[in-house]
Amino acid sequence: MIQRFIELGKGYSDVYELIELAHNNKHRLMHMIALHSAADGRAMTSLAIILSPTNVGDFQPIYICREGIPYPHDTPNKRFDLFKETAEALDRSVIQMDVKPSASFAETELYFHYLIGILRLNHFLAPMN
Repeated sequence: MIQRFIELGKGYSDVYELIELAHNNKHRLMHMIALHSAADGRAMTSLAIILSPTNVGDFQPIYICREGIPYPHDTPNKRFDLFKETAEALDRSVIQMDVKPSASFAETELYFHYLIGILRLNHFLAPMN
């Protein structure tokens, strides 16, 4: 099985595309996740959705808007509220986790491997075949 992050952007206007992806793929939507991290004294949040693997190709996408939204518990914001409302409308809850910031890694791909490990460990991703 191939599990891969697909980065939509930093979460400014991209979060609306992420929400649209969740709505249009509600039959495949497994989880909606908020990943909280702190870098350079700023608490930021990444929003992500995990879809179930494809039948053909065994590919499981994880769409993410990386570290572009202020930490919602310090600074309430409309983008996080829309994400939360979408989760409720689709009978899901937003899974919230604290993770290291992407700046802690030399490359974005290494950061994504780190996140895949955390998501697998917590059984939010399908196990490898």
